[in-house]
Amino acid sequence: MKSIRLALVAAAAVLTASPAVAQDAAYAKGTDMDIVDVAVSAGSFETLVAAVKAAGLVEVLQSDGPFTVFAPTDDAFKALPEGTVAELLKPENKDKLVAILTYHVVPGKVMAADVVKLSSAKTVEGQSVTIKTSDKGVMVDDANVIKTDIPASNGVIHVIDAVIIPSDEPAGCR
Repeated sequence: MKSIRLALVAAAAVLTASPAVAQDAAYAKGTDMDIVDVAVSAGSFETLVAAVKAAGLVEVLQSDGPFTVFAPTDDAFKALPEGTVAELLKPENKDKLVAILTYHVVPGKVMAADVVKLSSAKTVEGQSVTIKTSDKGVMVDDANVIKTDIPASNGVIHVIDAVIIPSDEPAGCR
């Protein structure tokens, strides 16, 4: 129990100190907006929004849900090998893009207080992400959670610092 409290305190310190996603004013309006609208208004998810549009997932993420989205920032997409995003956005790679994006989505509204109690969570894609909690914070697969509990009318967003890739995707995407 003490280690969970310590992890929560450490995660809170990391999350509140993150300038990478400091658009709290946009997030505060989140309960009136769906997941896509919150991502658009935040200004730090332009690549994610473009990918969601290219994959044809806008309507899904605007539906009732609820959904939990582990949302990679624009910087997370920039960290992928050069050309990866452009390749994934091509129409012929739509199935691969859908698989990657739906791997970032968990059915239901899973708040940070619940996430830290899990060791994994099954994604919409079908595979499970691994969740690790330590005194350094929370990780989803190999991504650090850098901001939590961003409200949306149809779920919640947790911001991550890396794009997570399902295990059956090619190594070039990881």
